[in-house]
Formats: sequence, structure tokens, C-alpha cells
Amino acid sequence: MKLPNLDTVAGGPFFLMAGSCAIESRDLAFEIAEKINKMTKDMGIPYIFKGSYRKANRTKIDSFTGIGDIPALEILKEVGAHFNLPTVTDIHESAEAAMAAEYVDVLQIPAFLCRQTDLLAAAAQTGKAVNIKKGQFMSGNSMKFAVEKVMHENPDATVYLTDRGNSFGYGDLVVDYRNIPEMAAFNVPVIMDCTHSLQRPNQTTGVTGGQPALIETIAKAAIATGAHGIFIETHPNPAIAKSDGANMLPLDQLEGLLEKLMKVRKAVL
Repeated sequence: MKLPNLDTVAGGPFFLMAGSCAIESRDLAFEIAEKINKMTKDMGIPYIFKGSYRKANRTKIDSFTGIGDIPALEILKEVGAHFNLPTVTDIHESAEAAMAAEYVDVLQIPAFLCRQTDLLAAAAQTGKAVNIKKGQFMSGNSMKFAVEKVMHENPDATVYLTDRGNSFGYGDLVVDYRNIPEMAAFNVPVIMDCTHSLQRPNQTTGVTGGQPALIETIAKAAIATGAHGIFIETHPNPAIAKSDGANMLPLDQLEGLLEKLMKVRKAVL
């Protein structure tokens, strides 16, 4: 089990971070991991299993937030061990870093929290890899300082930067592909979050919307403009997903998308 880095992805295939938005159950996590692990192995795509052990940023008070921190983290650890896969999950406060690091290989900093110095420092101090999502209010160039905060605490840290679009008006996001080469200039792998970048936040219903039909468009453009990795949330049936179903990719569509992205990657290398 080895995490992708610039050396391993520079001249080869992109890597994939994918899974359901939240850990809903052990059975679902294993179903998703098994199917994606098989297709990525067949294609030679490095794969990191993703699942949030808790959803801290929800619009409504009664929104699903998780099945419990430790039960969800234990599922993540079990998935990683069973399939020999690295795993990634979000953390939201400094105190969560050490706890989550006992179970996963990559700690993810949510976009809204990418400027939180104490959170970045706590993640770096665990010795785990850190995936920092670019804030919807940030430029690619400004993410240099987030990388510096992590490297200050751990000069040997593996750091990823993930774009997920920029705020546009009150209920939409727009992807600016200038951010990919700008963030790649910091000598870290750059990932495109192809599902969250298509969110329609701040809906009057209190439930975030999305445009999943454009996932392929966002992903192809990201690979074409130099992204090293792709982040996709997927579910066997997004309509019944407990979190972010409106912008997820149906699991049975993932393999076909990856095949197309491999062709784009080969063309631009």
C-alpha cells in the first residue's frame, strides 16, 4: 500500500480518490471499495478509498451527520486492511487529527477550513499525508500558504491540493482551470474534486443541489489541464444516499468514465 506522489504520477496514470460521501454502513463501504478496487487495479490507476466518518458541515439541523465517529473510523480502517488500500477522511477540528490518524492514511482538510492554521498544524503533526481542499473563496496561488503551514510542522509531509470550484453568486460554483497549474507550481500533486465542484449550495430547501451530468466534463478538462488526481463521490444509488446524493456519480458509471479519462491522460502526457 503506497500513496501516490509526484514521482509516481508524473509520467503515468492519474490517481483516484473515491467513495461515498459519508460512511453509511460497513456493507456499503465494502461494496463500493470492492468494485472500485477491482476496476482501478485492472486499469493500473492508484486508488485511495474515501469516506467521511462525520459530516460536520450540514445545512439543516436534522441532516445526517454519521453513524458515530469510532464505528465509522473502524469501518475505514477495516476497508483499508481488507483491500490493502490507503484511506482518506475529513477532519474538522484540531482535536480530531490524532484520533482520525489512528485509522486512516490521509487526513483531509475541508475547503471551508483550509485557512485554519491550528487544524493544518495538527494534521501535519500526525505524520499522515494531508489533502487540503482549496476554499471556494481562494485562488490557486493563495494555497501556497496552506502548504507552507503543513510543511513547517512536518517538512517530510505528503501534501495534496484539491480544487472544488469557486463561489459564484449565492447558489453556484464555477471551476477556474487556472488553479490547477497554479497549485501544481508548489510541487505537490493536484486533484480535481469533480463532484463537489458541481454542487448548488445554499438552496432554499436546505438541501444542496448538484449537476452530476457534468461530472465527465469537469473530469476530462481537469486531466487535460494537468491534474494528477481525480476525486469523485459515488454511490450505487445516489437517490438514497444519506449525504450529497444530488451531485454523486452512480457507481455503475464510474468504470466507463475512468476509461475515457485514461485516454485523455495518455493524450496529454
